[in-house]
Amino acid sequence: MQTIPTVDLQEFWSGDADKQKAFVTQLGAAFEDVGFVAVKGHGIPEDLIGQLYENVKTFFSLPTDVKVGAEVPGLAGQRGYTSFGKEHAKQSDAPDLKEFFQFGQTVEDDDPIKSEYPDNVQVEGVDDFNPTMLKAYRAFEKAGGALLEAIAIHLGLPNDYFSDKTQNGNSILRAIHYPPITEEPENAIRAEQHEDINLITLLVGASAEGLQLLNKQNEWLPITANPGEIVVNVGDMLQRLTNNKLRSTTHRVVNPPRELWHTSRYSIPFFLHPRSEMKLDCLESCIGEEAPLAYEPTTAGEYLDERLREIGLKK
Repeated sequence: MQTIPTVDLQEFWSGDADKQKAFVTQLGAAFEDVGFVAVKGHGIPEDLIGQLYENVKTFFSLPTDVKVGAEVPGLAGQRGYTSFGKEHAKQSDAPDLKEFFQFGQTVEDDDPIKSEYPDNVQVEGVDDFNPTMLKAYRAFEKAGGALLEAIAIHLGLPNDYFSDKTQNGNSILRAIHYPPITEEPENAIRAEQHEDINLITLLVGASAEGLQLLNKQNEWLPITANPGEIVVNVGDMLQRLTNNKLRSTTHRVVNPPRELWHTSRYSIPFFLHPRSEMKLDCLESCIGEEAPLAYEPTTAGEYLDERLREIGLKK
């Protein structure tokens, strides 16, 4: 049984005003009530997703010393490889049971923001790794941009409100490997409960079950989507901007049953971030008697820096 609502992005792209209006209403209700939604018709080609996962599995199967060669000290894991056990949830000191690789923005025009971004790490030994990551990155940007346009309309903002704020934004495509569990974990699960930092997260095709959300009744429910759908959730930046109108829902990745400890889990989320100068000051339209101001003003860059320190990636 699916535990999150489903929407069809093709309805928003259809050009039919009634279908677009219905899509905006459904998406807005899902993000206010659940914070998660399954999206079909997202336009990310299945063969691209398949190639992406094949490349990721090949990379993580490389010897540790080869993978460590793609780890860049001083970048807080924002580009390249981050080895097992370095990241933890902000409320926990126990490291998550994962390793990951991050691919960031590639500025292809003369935007001066290029100076803010480190180069992506070139992976050797995996055919077409970087070109495939870039193709996937652009496909996620397109789908994410449409979803943000719908969110803007839902909030009563101009439909292009997010466009200039996310053009050449600081988004991250993260490939995660949860290795087989070889001994009884002391006090950690594959990914401890947390909320995402960014505006929205788009997750395509995790290779095994384990993702759960915490609902309003304080119950952990499995997050499931049908084949071909992506899972999209609100991040803390969007929750701050909307003064808690849209929910950044707590979620986690639990360990599999003991009989499946020998298996790996792979997951590839796209964390859609704005440009660092975007103000996250709460929208005036989201503040009122029943919703007093909940957050101090900050920028996306300042908030990201704060959170990277909280989760152990930055000193």
